[in-house]
Amino acid sequence: MPVRRVIALPLTSLILSIALLASPLAAKTRPEATLDPGYLSALAAADHLLQAWQSGDAENGMALLTSHAKEAATTDGVERFFSNSTPSAYEIVRGKLLKRGRYEFPIVLVSDFSQNKRARRRFSSIVVVNTGNNDWAVDKLP
Repeated sequence: MPVRRVIALPLTSLILSIALLASPLAAKTRPEATLDPGYLSALAAADHLLQAWQSGDAENGMALLTSHAKEAATTDGVERFFSNSTPSAYEIVRGKLLKRGRYEFPIVLVSDFSQNKRARRRFSSIVVVNTGNNDWAVDKLP
């Protein structure tokens, strides 16, 4: 008669398996609300502007601004915004549709790492608009 081997799972593995099956991860989730078709393009424009800020690239950053944003900000203000000589980072939070073709993205600019390794955080927002032909530009600098 052949010998059968029974592999006993430890009790903790069994409890963990049951917990995972009962968790919200295993539960049926509702699908996300559909996004406006321009959302991703608007988010990309905001991200490109912040990448230009992070690298201190004023030329490419200026190309992403609307004429309204260029008029509203002084030349010194724009140059100061893009002159970033210290290590920096940024965060973009989920944007909201202000009206058709116009989004606002809350952001956090992190810079000025000091000797005690503390960073300065500045909370602001970027407004991005559709300028036509699915081209998006920043209408309000942080």
